Amino acid sequence: MNEIRKTLGYMLNTAFRQKPGLFIIYFLMLVTTLVTKLQAIFLPKLLIDQVVAIIKNSSSKENIRLAILYAVTIILLTFFMSLIHGICVHFKNLYKEWFNEYFEIKLADHAMRMDFEHTENPDALNQMSKAKEGISWYSGGVVGILDAFYNILTNTTVLFGVAAIIIISCPLLLPIVLLSLAVMLFMNSKTNRLKVDVFKKLAKSNRVCSYVFYQLSDIAYGKEIRLYDSADMMENKSREFSNRRINDWKNLGKKQRRNSWCVDLANTVRDSCSYLYIGALALKKKITIGDFSMYISSASTLYWSLASITSGLQDISKRCSYAYQFLKFLEYPNVMRNGNEPIREGNHEIEFRHVCFHYPGTEKYVLRDINLHINPEEHLSVVGENGAGKTTFIKLLCRLYDVTEGQILVDGKDIREYSEEEYRSLFAVIFQDFKLFAFSLKDNIVAGETIDSDRLERALKLSALYEDAMHLENGADTILYKSFDEHGTELSGGQKQKTAISRALYKDAPIIILDEPTAALDPVAEYEIYRQFYQLVKGKTAIYISHRLSSCKFCDKIAVFAENTIKEYGTHDELVKKKNGIYAKMFAAQAQYYMENVS
Repeated sequence: MNEIRKTLGYMLNTAFRQKPGLFIIYFLMLVTTLVTKLQAIFLPKLLIDQVVAIIKNSSSKENIRLAILYAVTIILLTFFMSLIHGICVHFKNLYKEWFNEYFEIKLADHAMRMDFEHTENPDALNQMSKAKEGISWYSGGVVGILDAFYNILTNTTVLFGVAAIIIISCPLLLPIVLLSLAVMLFMNSKTNRLKVDVFKKLAKSNRVCSYVFYQLSDIAYGKEIRLYDSADMMENKSREFSNRRINDWKNLGKKQRRNSWCVDLANTVRDSCSYLYIGALALKKKITIGDFSMYISSASTLYWSLASITSGLQDISKRCSYAYQFLKFLEYPNVMRNGNEPIREGNHEIEFRHVCFHYPGTEKYVLRDINLHINPEEHLSVVGENGAGKTTFIKLLCRLYDVTEGQILVDGKDIREYSEEEYRSLFAVIFQDFKLFAFSLKDNIVAGETIDSDRLERALKLSALYEDAMHLENGADTILYKSFDEHGTELSGGQKQKTAISRALYKDAPIIILDEPTAALDPVAEYEIYRQFYQLVKGKTAIYISHRLSSCKFCDKIAVFAENTIKEYGTHDELVKKKNGIYAKMFAAQAQYYMENVS
């Protein structure tokens, strides 16, 4: 009940703050619906009575005049009410689309701002999937919930009018209607519980299925699918997860069908009893033919009004249960503490003090007792085998995760005390799994900062991408990929990596971090970039992660990661001379490889 109240409050408040005109639309729809329903009950009775009178007394001009008046009134009211109602529905649908986009943006914004660790947490990803589906077609969002409110209010108003007619004229209809209603409510309640249960169960299946179908249609995977003959595997995966969802819906449909049959049977009994009872009154001439029409219409309207009110309450409960998943996602708890200390300008001193770390949801330590001091403007190379914890070390420094134990200090202060936004402005990072967007090359490099043409050109030249960029159809304004532009270009692996390097250079941050930045480049291109980097990072702190140990010669110090900690630390000359040292063995192995290839 609390989640329903909370969701309703949030949705109504959001609608009132964002688009108050929506409530005017619903008021006009309420008026048109009430007029339409009430005239459908009362005016046909008046028209039928006049027609019967005309049949009995064909010379009655007054009866003919009234019959024409009632008929014209019915036609005009129906036309104008339908016209106004249709216009209102049109504008309501426009509001619905606006709110759909509003919630999509809000969800995406929260996904980008939440703690990074949640982006790698299956529970958080499932909750995000529930939020996407719950706020859209499952609940209908703001408009879906307001529609349920509108139906309850409309039918409550109509209920008072028709209930008075039934109670006064044919009270025995009440128990018939109420008994049928009780059956329908019970069955609807069971159906709604089934739907909510299936919705929760389908969240993970929907996410996995969407992923598989996305890969099938993404041309970026075309080479792998063709060269490794993976089409059958992808097709089988898509069929497997699709069948899971279909089976869930089939089971729901079977259970719903039994409930629907019970409701249909109850309605049949109700209608039969109503016609028999009111028909008997008409045969005994206790009511007119017009009264017969009005009472039948009133009985049906009474039932459906009561049904709509009660099922509407159930519907709101169900819709709020779906939409509440969106609120749960917005409130997904952030575990990282965010301070407010400002970052001073200039260069910075970094210290890892007894840092240990394991990822959330596991007790296995990825890093143990890391102790490291990086002086301002120092260039550090981080090397080690795959899985040694090098990238995790960078994630901790950038505060994508908080340490499990120990401290990371910048300028002698725990990084958790700094403002998160200011702290991250210290770093220009190129991760090995960097991403480019389907926007222009310039947008990918500038990344939301103020555009400075000279700065952009400098970054392109330093990354050795300038010539390639100038040969593109629209230069730096060329769109990457064909996701949104049929004239978009597909960069080579090396060009993509140079674009990521350009992005880091353009940011011009005091600390530059490069995680395997030249993996897609040949040794000559790699050497040229490092040579220019050496000039670029003068006066800056730089951290390199690379399997190619040639980059270590550009660095002041080298940290060798192994067995989840730093095993060796020193200069290139110191470590390469260390007998049976990890770094010495790695360097000798790579040197031997190049010598063999040269010979």
